[in-house]
Amino acid sequence: MQLQPIAATPTRIDSPVTDAEAGALARATVNLFRAWDLTDAEARTLLGGMAARTWARWKDGGIGRIDRDLRMRMAHLMGIHKGLRYLFKDPARGYAWVRKPNAAFDGSSALDIMLRGELSDLALMREWLDAERGAW
Repeated sequence: MQLQPIAATPTRIDSPVTDAEAGALARATVNLFRAWDLTDAEARTLLGGMAARTWARWKDGGIGRIDRDLRMRMAHLMGIHKGLRYLFKDPARGYAWVRKPNAAFDGSSALDIMLRGELSDLALMREWLDAERGAW
């Protein structure tokens, strides 16, 4: 019996976020980080360790190429923002909540959790917020 070749699996998976959507996400992310009153270092950490020069360009409106990981990070951040907007009718309360110690996180803030820097930390926070609002 001779083995039959099988078709190779593509090694590149296209992002579910288009280039145009990624640009819009980047602009929205800059605005969100302003609302959350993040430092540049905090913002860069949430964006996966973005270089300081790249972040400075983003703040000035110069958005370049955005890789898949960064697109997913921003999608999770927008999901977190959306969850907070559902939970808090007053946007300022939601923005402030991000920094407040929380018993659900053993006294850490949501930002503390997200600043651990992994994509999974953003996903975890998004899932937690989705579960909180889903319980209603």
